[in-house]
Amino acid sequence: MSKLEELLSEKILVLDGAMGTMLQDYRFTEEDFRGERFTQWSVPLKGNNDVLSLTQPDAIAAIHRQYFLAGADIVETNTFSATTIAMADYHMEDLVYELNFESARIARKVADEITAQNPENPRFVAGAIGPTNKTASMSPDVNDPGYRALTFNDLREAYQLQARALIDGGVDVLLVETVFDTLNAKAALFAIDELKEKLHSNIPVMVSGTITDASGRTLSGQTPEAFLISISHIPLLSIGFNCALGAKQLTPYLEVLSQQAEMAISAYPNAGLPNAFGEYDQSPEAMAQQTQEYLEKGLINIIGGCCGTTPAHIRALAEKASSYKPRAYQRILPTQF
Repeated sequence: MSKLEELLSEKILVLDGAMGTMLQDYRFTEEDFRGERFTQWSVPLKGNNDVLSLTQPDAIAAIHRQYFLAGADIVETNTFSATTIAMADYHMEDLVYELNFESARIARKVADEITAQNPENPRFVAGAIGPTNKTASMSPDVNDPGYRALTFNDLREAYQLQARALIDGGVDVLLVETVFDTLNAKAALFAIDELKEKLHSNIPVMVSGTITDASGRTLSGQTPEAFLISISHIPLLSIGFNCALGAKQLTPYLEVLSQQAEMAISAYPNAGLPNAFGEYDQSPEAMAQQTQEYLEKGLINIIGGCCGTTPAHIRALAEKASSYKPRAYQRILPTQF
């Protein structure tokens, strides 16, 4: 059993906050995104946050460091869109391994640096695996509902390449996150399971879905219970929800998971709901207060922040969570290879 798994039974672990929110404060230009390496790149790169691990690595490291110092036990790699599928928009499919490896290496270096300062409080790195910008369950063409933009095998290959690079770069856990289509997630989990067998690895895996609106369902139409059942054949470190909703709105869905899941539960909501300008203005104190219901009811084992959250939000969440015990659950250990 890894140290990360041991700690889950001892305290509520804290995940970091939003990478994108922090990067916005840097106000990087197109030239900044390109750096010296991609000055002649054929398409615009502004907005491709993942490439900043290659062109602005000091900024990525600084953000990880701020979250650790704010109280995060785990930071996510800057790889939310680092698959061949998503990177096709920037003609960067051939750079996917490097993007993931370097992102993992940066986060690993900072985690080790902070851990060395306080060995009694080890810090961890989660390899962020986003949902891609395409869906396997639904057609992008309303006139052809049977059409799919990609296959299960396309996803499997893309996810396996990403996961391999993240593991090679030194992550402690893989995080399949912001799942809006469970078929995409199943492709990721299948790819990871294959990879673990090839590498004789027992790296833990976390999964976090997203409830898209007040319907209480994922974009592909599943309830929290259906989402859990669909992926519960895979031994997971945790399951939970992130993004889309604020802390208060997530509560009933976390209750469903908490009642039925045989693994840890995670929650990293947005800083409230977006305002008319698409911005998040919920204060750290207000967000932390809204998570108190999770804590009092013993619903979660991992807490963090998604869109709009900053180190100040993570500090407030960490301080709030420190007074509560983690949710009790019966751990199912991964198969030993």
